[in-house]
Amino acid sequence: MVYLRAKTVKGEKYLYLVKSVWDPKKSTSRQETIKYLGRAAEITKDDIPPDYRNDKKIIAYLSSIDTVSIVEKEELLAKLRGQLYRYLIRGDFDSTKQLYDTYSATSGTPGFFEKILTPVMYQIGDMWAKNQIGIADEHVASNIANTLVKMINSKYTDISTKKKIVICVPEGEEHNLGANILEMHLASIGHRVYNLTPTEPHNSIVSFVESTKPDSIVVSVTLDDSIKPAQRLIKKIAEHIDVPIFVGGQAIKDEQIQFEYAQIIRDTNLKNIARLVTSKK
Repeated sequence: MVYLRAKTVKGEKYLYLVKSVWDPKKSTSRQETIKYLGRAAEITKDDIPPDYRNDKKIIAYLSSIDTVSIVEKEELLAKLRGQLYRYLIRGDFDSTKQLYDTYSATSGTPGFFEKILTPVMYQIGDMWAKNQIGIADEHVASNIANTLVKMINSKYTDISTKKKIVICVPEGEEHNLGANILEMHLASIGHRVYNLTPTEPHNSIVSFVESTKPDSIVVSVTLDDSIKPAQRLIKKIAEHIDVPIFVGGQAIKDEQIQFEYAQIIRDTNLKNIARLVTSKK
């Protein structure tokens, strides 16, 4: 196993490429330095010996630092996405979790979802729509991704509550990975989230909203066929309660799609979405 070890001298961080070596005499592992890399702020992939550049931990670190060029960073992210795609398609949860742990350690959980998981799931969805993979492959990948999100989300069940947010989807919409990711992020920063996905009858959602009186509602729309049901759901909610409503998702990237009673969220990140849906009165 190889990894980067940091040493701070007079406020400046320096990095070493090291590996774990088993010591049979002491029945324990020890660190062995492969190469001194230099100042952390100046490292690029060219400083890493070729034999180790494709290691997941090295790629994750390099893709997170500002000194790596945009082109280099995209190449590194593409490698991680390729690895994640293979793990998801074959249902390998352990490797998926390991990749998440490695990347999030340097770039955070939101960064993993935005730069790694979401693009891969969009790719899988597009490939399924074009009959390049089967429905079973798509289901396996979605189940592994949702399991990971639920596992992460379980860490935030007992934190203090700031605001109440309802997340839902229109009738017929079975995709809820985006909703689960947003739930995880909102819960991680102290908000109480009611996730009504994957699908509930519109009347049930309206009744729940009326009884819960949330601070805001987010409607997630993944499929094109769900756009009109989403418009009907949002109109029905707006007729019964005065609450800020937001709508977002893969299906509404087209600027021509409009919602009369909701604010559309397009092309932004988790932090901005959280700021938006929790700032309305």
